[in-house]
Amino acid sequence: MHKHRPTIGPVLTPLASLARRWTPSPRTLRRAALSAVVMSVAIIVTGGAVRLTGSGLGCDTWPKCTDDSLFVTPEQGYRGAIEFGNRMLTYVLSAAVGWAIVAARCTKPWRRGLTRIAWAQFWIVMSNAVLGGITVWMGLNPWTVAGHFLAANALLTVAVITWHRTGEGDAPPRPRAPRPVRGLSWAITLVSALLIVLGTTVTGSGKHAGDSSDVPRMPWDWTNAAHVHAVAAWVVCALAVAMWLVLRVVDAPPDTRARARDLLIVLLLQGGVGYVQYFMGVPEILVGLHMLGSSLMWIAVLRLALSLRERTAATAGIPAQTDAELTRA
Repeated sequence: MHKHRPTIGPVLTPLASLARRWTPSPRTLRRAALSAVVMSVAIIVTGGAVRLTGSGLGCDTWPKCTDDSLFVTPEQGYRGAIEFGNRMLTYVLSAAVGWAIVAARCTKPWRRGLTRIAWAQFWIVMSNAVLGGITVWMGLNPWTVAGHFLAANALLTVAVITWHRTGEGDAPPRPRAPRPVRGLSWAITLVSALLIVLGTTVTGSGKHAGDSSDVPRMPWDWTNAAHVHAVAAWVVCALAVAMWLVLRVVDAPPDTRARARDLLIVLLLQGGVGYVQYFMGVPEILVGLHMLGSSLMWIAVLRLALSLRERTAATAGIPAQTDAELTRA
């Protein structure tokens, strides 16, 4: 009698092993993705607080807080505590992103595309942490500061898309509005992205350098940059009003019309804060509120764009995974 040789089964990754044992509910999946959105906004706002309190170099090196200490020291005062606190918040953000990744990976049937989008958030967080360190090493160079802020908004973009994707299926997207309406949505998205970029040129040339007046500024007058920024804001407002009217004319779905309404409300509030802060000499508290409004505006823009198409559940998902797929996942 011949004995069978012992075989070694597939070696599962920790996530694949967990996915065999646990399946999150749709509500848990949505909440996990939403937590990443909330923390993405929080890291943007607290990063603004670092800048507005002059705490950008509160920890004067990276990844340590000082050359001799990983943690903030009493000698660094409250500015060091603020900068160190923002660094520690990155771990909370990473936990939220990790929770979204785990929930997406354990969903049944396995949604490979959703898992990949969730993982994209992790890589953005890691790369932006390095960019933040480079910003400290370069003494708050305004160009790296702007890049750090834009990378945070890239994370917010992917987080919002992940959150939206948890509420839909994996079939190819189908339009919910005529092509010209979708084109108008693209225009709103692109001009809004330009508006955010122009906002960095205002702060990069303005008085809030992040640490001291010795920090270099972008080589143009911040008043002129603010005027260009305001023109872009008015363009976004005009496009948003046009979208709100067009959606009513074409009898778009109620949720899409609600997204257009939400965008108009956010733009109205954001514009009011922007003009008040400009004429009051950009006080720190209003600049912080304006940064929060920027994040809320971008979320509203993305939600409007995403509401113009729908994905139903795929007819042939991934009901079961092969051993080879489990070992790779």
